[in-house]
Amino acid sequence: MTLKKYFWPVVGAATIAVSARLYKELRGLSLDDLHDSLAQIPTHGWVLAGLCSLIAYAALAGYDRIALMHLDRKVNWLFIALASFTAYALSHNVGASVISGGMVRYRAYSSKGLNAREIGGLIALCSFTFLLGALLLTGLVLVWEPDITGRFGDLLPMGASTATGRVILGLVGLYAIASMLRLRPLRIGTFQVTYPAPPVVLSQLLVGPMELIGAAGIIYFALPEIGNPGFVVVLGIFLVSFSAALISHAPGGLGVLELVFVMGLPEMDQADVIAALLVFRLFYLLIPLAIALLVIPIFERTQFRAGQEPGGEGEP
Repeated sequence: MTLKKYFWPVVGAATIAVSARLYKELRGLSLDDLHDSLAQIPTHGWVLAGLCSLIAYAALAGYDRIALMHLDRKVNWLFIALASFTAYALSHNVGASVISGGMVRYRAYSSKGLNAREIGGLIALCSFTFLLGALLLTGLVLVWEPDITGRFGDLLPMGASTATGRVILGLVGLYAIASMLRLRPLRIGTFQVTYPAPPVVLSQLLVGPMELIGAAGIIYFALPEIGNPGFVVVLGIFLVSFSAALISHAPGGLGVLELVFVMGLPEMDQADVIAALLVFRLFYLLIPLAIALLVIPIFERTQFRAGQEPGGEGEP
């Protein structure tokens, strides 16, 4: 029996457990409560949440730009933005991001001359940029708010502290130093880590955190001021919830985000927390998905027309 055989059954069981726990937490919540909480979000809260969504997706486009920089491939910035936006809009909603987002990227970047190996490397580096950004912010949050793990009770039993945050920041620092010193690739079994050039690493350390800060900002600005623990705490809770949602492979992290945030913000009204997450889903998931579903047929139509031209090879 391999580990892979048990993976999806375990994920399925965990999803059921999360759903049951969420139902227990929110069983006293009514639609009227949610309506009232949404109505109480001020206009500037909606505007700032929308701006944070733009920041997040601009940073996601930066993921692809960084990967192409590492591959020494030049692609039009607008094309990169549309390809990245579409890939992430689908993967965030559908789940299994490597599959759904990978298909979009393969279709898009193969039209620009990238081969399968290069596209695979691009996807891997985009994922690593996200991981690097998450680690950097996690380290900073643990140093700034070392007691944040106490908010999760039995959901996060490990005793994270300032020391843990410093260790994480140290690992990120070692990665940056290895890049500057141009060390040989790190081999762990069949896995190999090739250190990118310093400009690429610097871009990763800027763009990776920016996307997560933007995404967390959507929720922060949709929350009321009363009982709000501050942006750093909201960011820390978001890092836990978003990571858990990605691991669960649940479409849109449905149920996982809600459970972690409700547990992480016990001082706030549950209706206000769920309303803020609905705003997050609207700006970060649903609106981008609707736009992506328009972009895909337009791209395919362009590809079809290019292929019908005399001598055309499918290039847009």
